[in-house]
Amino acid sequence: MNGASIAENARAVLARVRDAARRAGRDPAEVRLVAVTKAVTADRVIEAVGAGLRVFGENYVQEAARKIAAVEAALPDRAAEVAWHFIGKLQRNKARAAVSAFEVIHSVDSPLLASEIDKRARAIGRTQKILLEVNVGGEATKAGFTPEAVLAEVQSIEALPNVLLIGLMAVPPPEADPEASRPHFRALRELRDEIRRRGFAGEAFRDLSMGMSHDFEVAIEEGATWIRVGTAIFGERPPG
Repeated sequence: MNGASIAENARAVLARVRDAARRAGRDPAEVRLVAVTKAVTADRVIEAVGAGLRVFGENYVQEAARKIAAVEAALPDRAAEVAWHFIGKLQRNKARAAVSAFEVIHSVDSPLLASEIDKRARAIGRTQKILLEVNVGGEATKAGFTPEAVLAEVQSIEALPNVLLIGLMAVPPPEADPEASRPHFRALRELRDEIRRRGFAGEAFRDLSMGMSHDFEVAIEEGATWIRVGTAIFGERPPG
């Protein structure tokens, strides 16, 4: 990141968020930033908290648990201000740990996983916020509901008593040109709007988790309410 600090990078990202929202005629406050900390060390997450970031996204439950504990130990007075979101592929056998650790799970990719999350949330007396991951590009190697499956399953998932369904999430096919992602982002927004139009989900169902470091401005222009940004804040990390 050309030697820039986490704080400088975060300010630059937030300025781009404001500009993209205003171009789209949106209130920038509608767009919230998840700072993606996959493969980022705990000390850099602590630095990010010091820079004013408050929502962090993790891909692996065990990696997240170590960082959550480190942040709570280092910043006991601020730990309650920090929210952790799960954004990776969640295996059903990790659902119990995920429900205990994360405020929001973005990547629910099957009715079975939704049911398992509901079961685990009920066991500890909480309601778990979730989003449904949609395979907007129809990629054979990628998890997620097809748009047709979302329409078929959303009412039964909405009815689970210990989950709160708040929206949809997508990771479009990788493209060098951010504009290539625009049709996928638009399709996710239109799917959300269709679900709301049909009355298939409640008032809480409004969020769109879409857009990463290379394409979040396009995602904002198409309606993103959560963007998941790692590299633009923390720099390049090891692959995997």
